[in-house]
Amino acid sequence: MAIELPKPVPGVPPYVDHLGSSREYWRDIILGVNDGLVSMFLLVAGVVGGALDTRTVLLTAVAGAIAGAISMGVGEYIATKAQEEVFHGEVALERQHIKFHRKYELEELKEMFVETGLSGELSEQVVAAYDQDDESLMKIMMALEFGFVDEYRRNPYVAMSVSGGLFLAGASTSVIPFMFDVAPRTGLLWAAALSGVALFVVGAGKTFATRGHWLRAGLENLILATVGAGVSYFVGVWYQANF
Repeated sequence: MAIELPKPVPGVPPYVDHLGSSREYWRDIILGVNDGLVSMFLLVAGVVGGALDTRTVLLTAVAGAIAGAISMGVGEYIATKAQEEVFHGEVALERQHIKFHRKYELEELKEMFVETGLSGELSEQVVAAYDQDDESLMKIMMALEFGFVDEYRRNPYVAMSVSGGLFLAGASTSVIPFMFDVAPRTGLLWAAALSGVALFVVGAGKTFATRGHWLRAGLENLILATVGAGVSYFVGVWYQANF
């Protein structure tokens, strides 16, 4: 049965729903696109500083973008799948505990409820209610002991697609300018402009989920990437002058 949302009341902030199942993938969203933006811009800044020609910069950028997207996607897939396998093992062990060591598990659950602020008597009543149904007992133990809820499990394929695809999208701001017949430093300026706008938008946009200050988050993202690009560029300049 659907729960009716609270009706607007003058002087009371409107009810804002939580992120829901997308919450589990916000790390992949932000990390994927931001890593593509930052790492690729730093890469092209370094090779332009090293006085490479436009064609070579483009090849470097394309190769880096593809390699980075594959690496990001595969890394997220392996990590998420491993996490799922760990949870499967923990769930199987917990079912065994409930079946053969139920009294200990109920005491453990009572202790966890007490730690949340429930009184001893009230926690006993709540535990007694959960003791009536094995599946409910299993779910509450998973939530409190493992921080794990079935509805918010991460799908390895979704994590891979999101992180890898968005890395490629972020990297494109540093690749596209060098597809045109421009001088390397002109391409770098265009890459800086496109990447700078995108970095600010991504930083500000993440506050949709974090509920933070959009301007501060956008500037923080932009400034950190700018500092990194400066370091990368001058490393390239130093290398070109000394080798």
